[in-house]
Amino acid sequence: MNEDTLSALDFPRVREALSERVSTRLGEDLARRWAPLADPEEAARFRRAVREAAALGYRMGGIFDPRPLLERIRKGERPEGLELVEVAATLEQTAELKRLILGAGEGELARVAARIGEHALFRRRVAESLDESGEVKDDATPKLKRIRRSLNPLRERIIQRLEAVMDAHPEAVQERYVTLRRDRYVIPVRAQLQRQIGGIVLAQSDTGATVFMEPASVVPLNNELAQLRLEEEAEVLRVLAELAGLLAGDAELAATLEVVARLDVARAAALLAEDWNLVPAQEGPAGSYHLVGARHPLLEQPVANDLHLDERTRILLVTGPNMGGKTVLLKTLGLAVLMHQAGLFVAAEAAELGWAERLEVDIGDEQSLEGGLSTFAAHLRKLDRILAHAGPETLVLIDELGSGTDPEEGAALAQAVILRLLEKGARGIVTTHLTPLKALAGRARGLENASMGFVLEELRPTYRLQVGVPGRSYALAVARRLGLEEPVLRAAEEALGAGGARVEELLERLERQQAELEAQRTEAERALREAGARQAELEARLAAIDEERRALLEEARAEADRLLEEAHRQIRELRVSARQSQEKKRDALREVMKIRERTKPRTGPGKSPLPGLEPGMLVEVPSYHQKGRVVRVEGEETLVQIGQVKIRVPTAELRPRGEGAPRPKEAVVVESGFETELNVRGLTAAEALEAVNDFLAEAAATGNTPVRILHGKGTGVLRREIQNFLRHDKRVERFHDALPHEGGHGVTVVHLRV
Repeated sequence: MNEDTLSALDFPRVREALSERVSTRLGEDLARRWAPLADPEEAARFRRAVREAAALGYRMGGIFDPRPLLERIRKGERPEGLELVEVAATLEQTAELKRLILGAGEGELARVAARIGEHALFRRRVAESLDESGEVKDDATPKLKRIRRSLNPLRERIIQRLEAVMDAHPEAVQERYVTLRRDRYVIPVRAQLQRQIGGIVLAQSDTGATVFMEPASVVPLNNELAQLRLEEEAEVLRVLAELAGLLAGDAELAATLEVVARLDVARAAALLAEDWNLVPAQEGPAGSYHLVGARHPLLEQPVANDLHLDERTRILLVTGPNMGGKTVLLKTLGLAVLMHQAGLFVAAEAAELGWAERLEVDIGDEQSLEGGLSTFAAHLRKLDRILAHAGPETLVLIDELGSGTDPEEGAALAQAVILRLLEKGARGIVTTHLTPLKALAGRARGLENASMGFVLEELRPTYRLQVGVPGRSYALAVARRLGLEEPVLRAAEEALGAGGARVEELLERLERQQAELEAQRTEAERALREAGARQAELEARLAAIDEERRALLEEARAEADRLLEEAHRQIRELRVSARQSQEKKRDALREVMKIRERTKPRTGPGKSPLPGLEPGMLVEVPSYHQKGRVVRVEGEETLVQIGQVKIRVPTAELRPRGEGAPRPKEAVVVESGFETELNVRGLTAAEALEAVNDFLAEAAATGNTPVRILHGKGTGVLRREIQNFLRHDKRVERFHDALPHEGGHGVTVVHLRV
């Protein structure tokens, strides 16, 4: 792909856009030379680098281009210290960039950045030898250190001696100060009194009234100072030359500069993709080019089109009026292929592009006055080259095939060229105005008609590609709408002939049908969008209902938790109250049962009262997990005595107590905070039995079983007294010693009747 091809497809403007987004001179030079890469793998690697650069977002600031300095050094010129400091800072920045990219993980950028050198020796020597302003440091070398240690004391001696001279001859001194002339220390002396001091006159004032004299006593010291300065300058030059040699001889420097430029261009390509809304194209099979929503990236508000070339549609024959967008369509495909093969993203919604080994283009006039070639002759030369190189992996873009000569001969030549391209398996787009070519697509396999849309009523192009429909020139139709005389139009139609008129009529009919189908498709898409919007609205409503239901359930759970917590608190307070006296214990048990009544679940309407229910009957009370005797039936409620407590319960809840009576499958127990283990160790037998009695009453009232009584082993008296008490307590179903690992004989486990 030569520069003529790149220029014909506007690729230099892409280069310019890249160069505007780089950060370094190195990157700018590379961006201005950027071109399609050598092979698909290299282009794919660079596209991966562009994607990674977009994700990582590294910066390239503070990098100086050392190439001009290197060129001067190699010519033997002496570098300035500040230039060497700038190069060292640049190499520090490149090393930091390398660490940043390698730290981000493996990938194409890391593979490229790994080639950046460390340049440790040059950076270290610059840091040791030069300060931030580029001046050579005193301790850059031992010799320079010795020289500079001698310079300052010598300057002080010279100044002291000059001051002594001025003190000795105050009348001869014009003004009392020490200055430099010709790099030697002097004092200002009145011209007429200079003989009083004696010495060398190095300069005088404009008026001649003052001379700047180096007294004879200072001459040897100034000579010594000049000698030291020469030695200092030579040593400074030697240090700078050494640093310049290190830089010029750095074997890794060329690779570092190349990588920096490539990283800069990759970052610029990522910025370009973001600014132009570009996408990476997928690698497709050879001879396959598919673009969805393709547009020319350099146009403002371009019209997007779908483009497809493959084995079925090898060549697209595009017809239509002038200024309809045919040439832009050619450049859109060609520029997309160039950008893809240059490792850049493309201007499309989606793309799959095969690798084009050659891209042959004939776009625009190339009349050569100097060579004596007409426009048609220039086209023929290009067509000859295109046919010579055409093949299955060649993409051909020809604008206005057959133009520039007699229409009939041009049509015949164009038909032959297209058939030859099809025979050689080439892919491409050909644009033309020649009517006879429109009929060729129906006979030639692999050739597809297409046209660019045009709104005749408004006399404007739509720039929309219509595949499968040949285009009209609209010359007569536009002339009629613009008011050209009817006799002239009729004469033109007669000159066109019956065949030409029929072709135009058929094309007009096809356009109308195409417009109708397009309108139907637009209406179907509108209906589909509305249906999608309604579906989204319904889904949003359902989601809102689900959210509201979840919120209500959460609120109900929170309220239930609050009620249960309140019940727990009341039960804990009642337990404390019950320990104060026997009377308060009974009151507390009644309150516990009331709390259980309030907090038990409501499972639905109760059953009808049990038949034959009467006072004295033994019944099960499932909500309390207890049995009791009926005291009095009061319709829907029944007064039942459970132990020492009488409570009212719904009659429908009562179950007859007996061997065959069904037991409740499930009971909801309100957690009361009751401790299921009683410790009576250390109490007397009487105290222990009273505590056990209270403990069992509370356990029965709260529905807790089994429970544990910790009495210890000791002499066995407490165990014997407690178990004897349990044998006669009607609340106890059975009891036994705990398992050995749970206390053994020191703990009695009691199971209460339920």
